[in-house]
Amino acid sequence: MFPRHARGLLDFSLAVLCLWTAWHHTPVGALVRRSAAWALGSRSTARPLLAYYDGVSGSGVSAPTLTPDAPPLRPFTGGEALAYGTHLALRGLSPSARAPAFKLAAELGIPPEALLDDARGPAAARRLHEALAEAFPLEESRLTAVFAGRVPARYAVERVAAEGGTPDLERLARQLPPGFEDATMAAAQALALSTAFGLAWPVPETTPVTSPFGYRLHPVLGTRKLHTGVDLSVREGTEVHVVADGTVRRASEDGVNGRVLIVDHGRGVTTAYCHNSELLVRPGQRVTRGELIARSGNTGRSTGPHLHYQLALSAQPVDPFRFRPRTSPVADETAR
Repeated sequence: MFPRHARGLLDFSLAVLCLWTAWHHTPVGALVRRSAAWALGSRSTARPLLAYYDGVSGSGVSAPTLTPDAPPLRPFTGGEALAYGTHLALRGLSPSARAPAFKLAAELGIPPEALLDDARGPAAARRLHEALAEAFPLEESRLTAVFAGRVPARYAVERVAAEGGTPDLERLARQLPPGFEDATMAAAQALALSTAFGLAWPVPETTPVTSPFGYRLHPVLGTRKLHTGVDLSVREGTEVHVVADGTVRRASEDGVNGRVLIVDHGRGVTTAYCHNSELLVRPGQRVTRGELIARSGNTGRSTGPHLHYQLALSAQPVDPFRFRPRTSPVADETAR
C-alpha cells in the first residue's frame, strides 16, 4: 500500500509516539521519570502514580479533603439561604437597581450600605425578609418586594390572585409595570442562589475530593480542560443520594459520562451524577431530598471508581463547594 521507505517512516513515527505516550501518560513512565529525577537531583513533572487510577488531575490545584474531625459542612437553613442569595444578588446590581431594597432597609432602620457588606449583608437581608414575611408569606413574592418595592409587588400579587394563579416569579414579573426588568432578573438570581445554598451532599460529607472544580490537565485526554464538577473518591457501589427535591431529566449512558443522572430542582438549578454503576430512577420521576438514586461506579471516560458531582445555575456549571459553608455567615443579631 505504501512505498517501503514511506512505510518505514510511518513505523518509526508510530514507535516514537508510543514511547512518548508511555513516558508521559503511564504509571511506568512516571516511575522512570521520578527515579531519574531522584538520581539526578532534579525535580520531576510526573503525576503521582495514583493519579492514573483515581482521576486526580495533577494540575497543582489543591483539592479540599474532608476528614472526620473537620467541622461539618452543612447547607444553610431556608432563611439563611434566602438571605445570602439576596445579599449576593444585590451586590451584582447597579446603584439605581438597588434603590427599592435600600429604601426598604432605611424604612426598617437598617443601614442600606449594610446590605452590601461582606460581614453584615446576609444578616441585613434576613431582616428585610423577616419584616416582609407577614405581608408576603411566599419567598417569590417577598423577593419581588425586596427588588421592586412593596407597592409594585403587592399590586402584582393581587393581579395574579385575581386571575386564579400561583404567585410564582414568572407570573409576578408579567404583572409588574414596565421598567422592573432588572428587579425581576435579580429576584430570579437570588432564588437560584438560595436554592443552591440549600442543597445537601450526594455522598458522606467526609468523602475526599480527588479533583476539584476548575481547569486541569485531563487525566485521560492529556489536554487542559475545564473540569465542570468535583470528583468524589468513593468505592464502586456506594449509595448516591439526590441533594434536593426535583425531577429526573436524564437517566442514560454515554461514552464520556458513563451512567449519568441529571436532576432539575427548579429555579434554574440542576445537578448531575456521573460514572455510576447503576441508576435507580427513571426520566420524569419525582425524587425527594436524600432519596437513593444511584450507585457509584467507574463507567464512561473514567480512570477509577468515583462520583463526578456537578452543579449548574442557569445551565452554567459552578463550583459546588462555593455553596457548602462550614459555618453560617447569616448572623441572628441585628445588623448595625
